[in-house]
Amino acid sequence: MSLTKDGYKLRLIDERISHYLRIFGAVSIEGPKWCGKTWTSLNHANSVSYVTDKSVRNNALVDPKYIFTKERPQLIDEWQIVPEIWDAVRNECDSDREKGKFILTGSTSLKKKRGEKRVYHTGTGRIAPLRMHPMSLYESGDSSGEASLTGMRQGQIQEGFVRKVELDELARLIIRGGWPENIDMAEEDIGVIPESYIEAIVTKDMHERQTRKRSPEKMRMLLRALARHESSVAGDKTLVRDIEEYENGNELIESRDTVADYTGVLDSLFLITNQEAFSIHYRSSSRIGKSAKRHLADPSLSCACLHLTVPKLLNDHETFGLMFEALVERDLRIYADYLEGHLYHFRDNASGDEVDAIVEFKDGEYAAFEIKLSDGSIQDAISSLTKFQNNVEKKPAFMCVIVGHLDTVMRDPETGVFIIPITSLKP
Repeated sequence: MSLTKDGYKLRLIDERISHYLRIFGAVSIEGPKWCGKTWTSLNHANSVSYVTDKSVRNNALVDPKYIFTKERPQLIDEWQIVPEIWDAVRNECDSDREKGKFILTGSTSLKKKRGEKRVYHTGTGRIAPLRMHPMSLYESGDSSGEASLTGMRQGQIQEGFVRKVELDELARLIIRGGWPENIDMAEEDIGVIPESYIEAIVTKDMHERQTRKRSPEKMRMLLRALARHESSVAGDKTLVRDIEEYENGNELIESRDTVADYTGVLDSLFLITNQEAFSIHYRSSSRIGKSAKRHLADPSLSCACLHLTVPKLLNDHETFGLMFEALVERDLRIYADYLEGHLYHFRDNASGDEVDAIVEFKDGEYAAFEIKLSDGSIQDAISSLTKFQNNVEKKPAFMCVIVGHLDTVMRDPETGVFIIPITSLKP
């Protein structure tokens, strides 16, 4: 009998966990803190050991086998606190052919400290890795799911009117984010958890398992710079210039090496999700942009860094549009993961032609997406997608404009481009 918590909302990753537990001896679920890893893992576990508990940790430090139970699958939460647990789990999985023995969760990628001899093996073939994200709108119940990526790919979609979501509600969804603890929070408090998250990063989390001391103030500067460049292609050099322009601290980040060092810390906390460039035959391939779009794990974190609120977003249409794009691309990444695909973006450096998002499916086919906050920009988005289709050698399986402020699921009769409200989308 699983340890599912009362009120647990099913996540898309649940299916993958169940599937992998039938194939592998263990699964390892990684992702940012507060994204729901523990509750989701409890939905599949028959026993649990919290390594954050001192007695459990002390037993594991003596020998990780002392914390193993007979009730499987066993969840070992925050295993990386005692790195020896990994090898012990791997060896236990090697002892026989039994599947689904362990679920490991971690919020910090393991990096060996100086002088530390707790080297661990990869676990390939025994421990399957899974990446978890904050909740999508479909998982949180804010998307009705009348339109799906799978349906669009098959050319089967039910056109018609849907509930229109006003701009103030979209702004609230962005500020609130996909944190499970925040889903039912009172409206006046939806910004508290993201703000607390940022504070925890700079005061505590950035120092976990690190071999050198770093400045909290520099980390704040970097986070604000990343937030200012949310949903855009910004290299380390651009971030340095941005910090020099906008920040007033006594010690600025003055080099790309320092930016790379600090972003590495954020990577280890699973707080940066890079949207890589899509490689495809488009005129001259030498002109295709190679840089990734940088996102924080959830747009609510970018808003917290910049002290944005619902009224501030409503009064700054450009920033609102960028944060809405981040919201949509967060969801597309989750849906692509569910479909065993990948999320990319596209840019032709010579002409400036862009596609906001590309979802490549498992079989190599792909779909192209433009993202618009309001319905007034739909025709421009269709024109952009049509131009991309005309110039690309391998045509997309389908094209879609994802819109915030829209009350209809429809398909453009001339181009075949789907037009979908984000609050009607599912995988």
